[in-house]
Amino acid sequence: MTDLIALKSLVTRTAEQFGFTGLRIGPASIPDAARARLDAWLHDGCHGTMDYMARHAELRKHPEHLVPGALTVISVRLPYWPANAKAADAQLADRNMAYVSRYALGRDYHKVIRQRLQALADRLTEVAGDFTYRVFTDSAPVKEVILAAQAGLGWEGKHTLLLDRDGSWCFLGEIICDLPLPQDPPVASHCGDCTRCLDLCPTGAITAPYRVDARRCISYLTIEHKGPIPVEFRKAMGNRIYGCDDCQLVCPWNRFTPEGDAEFQPRHGLDAATLLELFAWDETTFLTRFEGSPIRRIGYECWQRNLAVAIGNATPDAAHINALKNKRAQSSPLVQAHIDWALDQLTASV
Repeated sequence: MTDLIALKSLVTRTAEQFGFTGLRIGPASIPDAARARLDAWLHDGCHGTMDYMARHAELRKHPEHLVPGALTVISVRLPYWPANAKAADAQLADRNMAYVSRYALGRDYHKVIRQRLQALADRLTEVAGDFTYRVFTDSAPVKEVILAAQAGLGWEGKHTLLLDRDGSWCFLGEIICDLPLPQDPPVASHCGDCTRCLDLCPTGAITAPYRVDARRCISYLTIEHKGPIPVEFRKAMGNRIYGCDDCQLVCPWNRFTPEGDAEFQPRHGLDAATLLELFAWDETTFLTRFEGSPIRRIGYECWQRNLAVAIGNATPDAAHINALKNKRAQSSPLVQAHIDWALDQLTASV
């Protein structure tokens, strides 16, 4: 046991050297209550068009199936709050600006965390010898928040994100392995009676504590969903062109958020770009600017779709109307349909 305790101490210290601000260890299993909640969520269709959620449901409920002989989950947290970015509230208030979720202003977190987790696993191997493991960061059917919460890295907020006393502006990563490391106890929830995230969600996507209906969620609609954005949610999207942070922006615990890792500070002036600037990009510019960014994976068509909706919610002036008209002929049918909606919104207000 002494050796395992020393090994846990080593991995904790090493994680700090790689910039992780928290590391806790829990079991490679999902509680029955969380499994039942996932089943009910899928049964009600709350995953929308994310078919992979249902297809890999059993793996989400059984992380031990992802790694043969898995006993332990090493959960880590990496903060990303971009303290140097233009204030989120100011951006959201200016409907001619483009709002991008804070997590996507900098480098792609998948690559950053995966590299650091692999380095952590390599260091562990040097000391403990070969062991069976896989590293994950939102890259496989893993219920990250549940695993992190039961390991004591924080608690699940009512918005379904992991919270601790430093807030929720953090990425999660895991090493699922067969090392029998000493486990940490979970921590109590400190959300209390607060319901701000539910009350202030622009589309009412948080339909109950700990339940998000993806079909109503702006993050899902602008990132995961590939078809037409339902008309009923377009006005509520405002100028949010990639993701939505409202449930985090209103959370009282996020008043205490420290500055995030330098890798996630804004790139290419994305925290201060106007809708017209971004809408003017051609596909080559989109692909070049977003090299190494999580935004790249939604593709140019969805990027244009999202921008068209946001411009429909912008100031109804000649510049916005002309930009939409000029782009229409060279756009796909999907984007054209959203441009037509946007033009209807703007011309009706003139």
